[in-house]
Amino acid sequence: QVQLVESGGGLVQAGGSLRLSCAASGRTFSTYAMGWFRQAPGKEREFVAAISWSGGSTGYADSVKGRVTISRDYGKNTVYLRMNNLPPEDTAVYYCAAGSRPYYTREYDYWGQGTQVTVSS
Repeated sequence: QVQLVESGGGLVQAGGSLRLSCAASGRTFSTYAMGWFRQAPGKEREFVAAISWSGGSTGYADSVKGRVTISRDYGKNTVYLRMNNLPPEDTAVYYCAAGSRPYYTREYDYWGQGTQVTVSS
């Protein structure tokens, strides 16, 4: 069992930056692929970014590529999502996820509660 707790969301002006964090419990963090998803009001949840269990491979949605970086810190059992040059359409609840399948499958077993990101125009 893995528990995930997101933090770092908030209100930011368009063009600004945020770094989201996801702290994972348990000793199996290093064996899980990690991902970030988001869900805007009235829309389905969508993939944002993912990182392999080794940290050596990453993947991004086309809508965020070049503006977003996913990374992980094994010593802190934490995965990060750095977002730059935020547009208003990035407003959503952002969720962290963990899973034992390869990161590119975008299929995860555990989910956090989410953190709200609001980008004002």
